[in-house]
Amino acid sequence: MSRFVDRVTLHVSAGKGGNGCSSVHREKFKPLGGPDGGNGGRGGDVVLVVDPSVHTLLDFHFHSHAKAGNGTQGAGSNRDGAVGEDLILGVPDGTMVLDSDGRILADLVGEGTRFDAAAGGRGGLGNAALASRARKAPGFALLGEDGVERDLVLELKSVADVGLVGFPSAGKSSLVSVLSAAKPKIADYPFTTLVPNLGVVSSGDTTFTVADVPGLIPGASQGKGLGLDFLRHLERCAVLAHVVDCATLDPGRDPVSDVDALEAELAAYTPALSSDAGLGELADRPRIVVLNKVDVPEAQELADMVREDFEARGWPVFAISAVSREGLRPLTFALAELVAQYRIDHPKAVARRQVIRPVATDKAGFSVISDPDEPGGFIVRGERPERWVMQTAFDNDEAVGYLADRLARLGVEAELVKQGAQPGASVTIGDVSFEWEPQTPAGVDVTMTGRGTDSRIDQVERIGAPERKHARRVRRGLESDEQ
Repeated sequence: MSRFVDRVTLHVSAGKGGNGCSSVHREKFKPLGGPDGGNGGRGGDVVLVVDPSVHTLLDFHFHSHAKAGNGTQGAGSNRDGAVGEDLILGVPDGTMVLDSDGRILADLVGEGTRFDAAAGGRGGLGNAALASRARKAPGFALLGEDGVERDLVLELKSVADVGLVGFPSAGKSSLVSVLSAAKPKIADYPFTTLVPNLGVVSSGDTTFTVADVPGLIPGASQGKGLGLDFLRHLERCAVLAHVVDCATLDPGRDPVSDVDALEAELAAYTPALSSDAGLGELADRPRIVVLNKVDVPEAQELADMVREDFEARGWPVFAISAVSREGLRPLTFALAELVAQYRIDHPKAVARRQVIRPVATDKAGFSVISDPDEPGGFIVRGERPERWVMQTAFDNDEAVGYLADRLARLGVEAELVKQGAQPGASVTIGDVSFEWEPQTPAGVDVTMTGRGTDSRIDQVERIGAPERKHARRVRRGLESDEQ
């Protein structure tokens, strides 16, 4: 038996970009044919797309991790790596996407609506793309970037034209079953309906959908009963129909008090609405009162008594019986008329172009702050420095020298000098910490040496950390000078 799931947490992981290739063209009579390493392929994206054949988030409940394909590494002869395969995930119409902090990222309504849940990492440049006047045949390539990983909350809000609201066992599921071809579970005990049921109704030239929401009770907007989990399914309904049980045997209930209690819960839930597809607050939606079970004589008498009270509020009132089907035809025509009027007042929105708004950043593109955990140390923050560090293979001296040039051109080294950084100071960028060497002339023309090496790194004459540690232990008498 299928299950209805309308809220899940999904962990999405975009694909990693492929590494660039470091290669030199080799051909007979051309010993130095120049660099020909290709770029790495971009990682695949994770994309959510509204699919009309998907009606629940059940698949994500059992498979909560989604990962796109990785890009492949570049190759020689200027061959770029293959692009990672995008992962397309179908979601039901009416799915809302939130981040882990509860901020709304997307409201997916309408077939084919897309949302890029996670962007794939960029592929690393090969040495052919890194060649310049200073580096005619680079002996290194850039590493591919990791794809975006994050947790998303998917929340389904049923897209229905008419929402049936009522106490448990008021006859909402029975009404859906006789108005449409839907066959929900029906029983004579409270909370029989545990999931929203949708049915399609045709009346003349108008076709609309009806959804019954599991029974609401006083306190539902604060989490009592089942109402809190399913109140959101009313947010997209253009018309609300109060289904009232006129044959209830509960002495403490009557149709007027039932409707007043439901209205109080709808009003209490309104502040929780952050996006309702432009329908406005629940309190402003058109209302219809359906007095059900009038096939019982006492229920018919009660319906006649309370009709004037509801009509005084300006609400159309219909006395029906879902069992004998009495009064269903006028009710169907009235619902179709309200839905048709809503569609006239709210024409379907025309698809708009996607608007891309660049994120504002500071002019420098980075910031330097003191490291609270390392005396005399500094932390460099910024999208570009952190991305450059991730792209660097630190086992290649030439790649490290290229990173130093990029940071110097950006102004990181000048900012460190301005803030009083001393030689050997610990500098952290992203997840990498290193000792700052201001004597290394970053940004100047590179003297040609062997591939994968950088002569500037070997020119540093300052005593390194191992030598300083040994000298300190000698002064303390813990080691001999000969060691």
